[in-house]
Amino acid sequence: MRRAVTHLKKSDPVLRAIIERVGPCRMEFGEPQFHSLAEAIVYQQLNGKAAVTIFKRFAALAGDPVTPEGILKLTDAQLRSVGLSKQKSSYLKDMAQRAVRGELDFSRLPEMTDEEVIQHLTQVKGVGVWTAHMFLMFTLRRPDVLPTGDFGIQMAMKKHYKKRKMPKPHQMEKIARLWQPYRSIACWYLWRSLDIKTM
Repeated sequence: MRRAVTHLKKSDPVLRAIIERVGPCRMEFGEPQFHSLAEAIVYQQLNGKAAVTIFKRFAALAGDPVTPEGILKLTDAQLRSVGLSKQKSSYLKDMAQRAVRGELDFSRLPEMTDEEVIQHLTQVKGVGVWTAHMFLMFTLRRPDVLPTGDFGIQMAMKKHYKKRKMPKPHQMEKIARLWQPYRSIACWYLWRSLDIKTM
């Protein structure tokens, strides 16, 4: 991590200022398994506290860690009772069924390229590129991911890189070129920069 932070400070003066304000990088990682992807699905489009509460209730019913079998034994009514929408319940069931059939194989992910992981995960209903990017960053611990679809990253780039409008993916790629091969770590700093007063 120290090497990554040193590289980012040297290569980008804007990021250097953010790093100095935020302090040491404390990225938290999940385990590369079914449970983490189930959590990512539950967390979509929810704010932090609500997501944590719903996921805790869900894991209490399905079993912790969450397994495909644990999800498939639950009824729609049980899934609704913990606060999951009909749509999210269908996504979780689809993921569980694919895992049971062997179409979704978490043991193969560490050997795959980032692109292959995205293709493998997005076959699941409700898992889009953003969710796959989060999985790459926080579960598979890939150091060089740039989630161009992430609203927080767009906001932080607009603010710190003095853009009049939200940057488009190609503009984000251009800004982030300096950060390679540590774009995941740079993104963590950008997210944190929105939590603290940096102006």
